[in-house]
Amino acid sequence: MSTPKEPDDVKLILSIFSPDRSLIEKILEEELKEKFGQWDWISPELFFDKSRYYEKEMGWPLYRRFVSFQNLIRPDSIVFIKLYTNQIEQKYSEQGKRKVNIDPGYVCLERLILVTGKNYTHRIYLSQGIYADLTLIYKGKSFVPLEWTYPDYAEDQTISFFNEIRNIYKKQLREKNA
Repeated sequence: MSTPKEPDDVKLILSIFSPDRSLIEKILEEELKEKFGQWDWISPELFFDKSRYYEKEMGWPLYRRFVSFQNLIRPDSIVFIKLYTNQIEQKYSEQGKRKVNIDPGYVCLERLILVTGKNYTHRIYLSQGIYADLTLIYKGKSFVPLEWTYPDYAEDQTISFFNEIRNIYKKQLREKNA
């Protein structure tokens, strides 16, 4: 018989993209920093070009930033974080079209999880219409993609970002447990 045990806190990450670079910065500073605290890692600005899925709704070109936050979170709080980021997307929408997309998730030692409102075969229902997407797993000395991993998350550069975030997280756990 297994004995249930609470998991370690995890590292909140967000992907934010928009055709409006200044909107990304505004949301980082005025919405996300206020709610989740200071970030401890942020990517350079990236051109989001692996999919044209969002072009009709949001426009083109799209710019992206990945960010991780200093404060660790409980894994089950990710549902409420996704609902909150949905509210931000709605707040900045115009005529029913989003001007920003915010995808939350978390890094732990074993995996990277994203959350979504869309069901699919490899996604696990959490609650309140939110599903967990196992996006990357840690194997050997690096995160590795799975057959369903989004192409932009499977890129070497993106994986190196999440390896770097995992190293920050690992150090935080060591300090917390010392």
